[in-house]
Amino acid sequence: MDAPAVFTDADFYQQSFDPREYLKEFYGLSDSQGRANTFLMQNLRSLVKMFSLDGLRGDTLIDIGCGPTIYQLLSACERFQQIIALDYMDQNRRELQKWLGNEAGAFDWRAVVKYVCELEGDREKWAEKEEKLRGKVKQVLKCDVTKANPTDPVSLPPADCLLSTLCLEAACKDLATFRSALRNIAALLKPGGHLVMLTVLRETYYAFNKQVFSCLHLERNAVVEAVEAAGFDVKFSEVQPYEPGDVRTDCEGVLSLVACKRASITG
Repeated sequence: MDAPAVFTDADFYQQSFDPREYLKEFYGLSDSQGRANTFLMQNLRSLVKMFSLDGLRGDTLIDIGCGPTIYQLLSACERFQQIIALDYMDQNRRELQKWLGNEAGAFDWRAVVKYVCELEGDREKWAEKEEKLRGKVKQVLKCDVTKANPTDPVSLPPADCLLSTLCLEAACKDLATFRSALRNIAALLKPGGHLVMLTVLRETYYAFNKQVFSCLHLERNAVVEAVEAAGFDVKFSEVQPYEPGDVRTDCEGVLSLVACKRASITG
């Protein structure tokens, strides 16, 4: 399989991205053959690790490009008092709202929540964690990371933490756009606040439900340099390799990164 000839843009996502099929394809702990979802489990371990770091706590966390998922917030909700979830696609925000409202037909995240609770030391607290997360997500808003104010026309007060998982590399067609998007989201964060990222490396596409979506091919150094140029000091970074042979993607690894926003931007 190859990447699309033209980078998949926002309109294509709005028209073609099916959040239910996406969740079904990528967010069970095991597949239909019973094989473990190592990609998801690895990312959950990385998130537990990052949100255990000193200083990763505060009042408000903004999740940039939340998609229809909650896995990325399961450790975050233990460290922050309120969460604002942002995503470009209407259907993703609707799918997330369905779970937050505990509606019939919402995606079942229980196995994932239990796994995270086990990583954090108490598997039996899964129901408590679900309710905690539902209570802490205060807003679900539309965003566009290519805008100077990604939440325009809404203006948000600066947050204590930004979280972005597997988002910017799908939203940005080239490195210049990626670097610009990082500067745009940095404006949503207080000086001294933290950026927490999971970014796939060397991926040009991912596919599900007979649709193929583009991804910006990124190297670790390019991501770190872009984060630093957006006004951050990187405090933690680690790469986990991705197992070859998955026909749904040509991803080669996942970068976990935590950075602190400088008091003033230089360079």
